[in-house]
Amino acid sequence: MRSLRDKKHRREEGLFLAEGLRILAEAEEAGRLPHFIFYAAESAGHPLVQRLSAAVEAQGGEAIETDRDILHKLSGKDNPQTVIGVYPEFAQRLDAIDRNAADIWIVAQSLRDPGNLGTILRTGDAVGAGGVILVDDCVDPFSVEAVRASMGALFTQRIAQARWPEFIAWLRAGPGQLIGTSLNTSFDYQEPRYAPPAFILVGNEQAGLPADYETQCDILVKIPMLGKADSLNAAVATAVMAYEVRNQWRRR
Repeated sequence: MRSLRDKKHRREEGLFLAEGLRILAEAEEAGRLPHFIFYAAESAGHPLVQRLSAAVEAQGGEAIETDRDILHKLSGKDNPQTVIGVYPEFAQRLDAIDRNAADIWIVAQSLRDPGNLGTILRTGDAVGAGGVILVDDCVDPFSVEAVRASMGALFTQRIAQARWPEFIAWLRAGPGQLIGTSLNTSFDYQEPRYAPPAFILVGNEQAGLPADYETQCDILVKIPMLGKADSLNAAVATAVMAYEVRNQWRRR
């Protein structure tokens, strides 16, 4: 199993790790089973471990009882969870996304921080979004840090990757309101009437959205800043926007 312990080889094989009973249970509920499940001896009798092990082996995978030292080497954590699943990556092509499957979608452009991406995935799950579309050169959604930060939401959200011209062409081929967040506008984020399906676009943590991307948005809004900071963290701004859109529809 050496290749599974090596991040470079794991990336080449299209595999990623998810840790913890709750996260593996959420993955199972979403219809995703790991190729391998590793569990500590003290977890062997847990009903979920037994159920997952049987399901993994039934589909030709392996369930492996091991010790904490091996779990530490696999996860890279000093105090690892007692269960680790090794999953195949499942990002979709953009043309495989059904925009009508949800009324909110999140679009992240050149996002660099895996913690931000994981938090955005959690936000998407919380507001009932369909998923996250990663535009241009974004952080790997299946990196260890992003998977951990998503707290299982990785398995409930559709994920697609595209370049900006491909995304815009796809978006304009059907219904969808593109809502950009920017400091380059005075239009307050609570003023517009948002319409489904709403695509909330957040830019790079440092640079924000490119100017020509902003001009292609249907609505460009600003979240007011009343203190010394000039902007919010990208994941926090995404959450503020997603709940504003959702709350408008709830009030209606």
